Amino acid sequence: MLKQRRMVAEKIAGALFEAEAAIDAAIAKTATLTGVMPSLRREAGASALIGQDAVERASQAIMALAEARRAIVETHKELSIAQGQIGLGAVAIGDDMGDKPAPTAGSARRALRAVSAA
Repeated sequence: MLKQRRMVAEKIAGALFEAEAAIDAAIAKTATLTGVMPSLRREAGASALIGQDAVERASQAIMALAEARRAIVETHKELSIAQGQIGLGAVAIGDDMGDKPAPTAGSARRALRAVSAA
């Protein structure tokens, strides 16, 4: 049963990491677009009024993507809690993207404690 739970956790982790990477890539590409528009407008010798609405809309898209990133990070935190709930709290799952930050005060994660034998 533990092996099956670990396989399921690995699949969920893979999907989570793909979603996180996709959002990060979308933010980066949208930021590139937002940054290049004023430069190319200037290069074309166009008025600053040209494309202003497009720059504003692209900036709004970045904000929406930042909100999506916050939501996926919160999803990651919730899945970390669920990992402990199914008995895999001491198991490293997923890729090697670096250490997770330490839980903050008020975090739902608790330290391990000894329990008496039944």
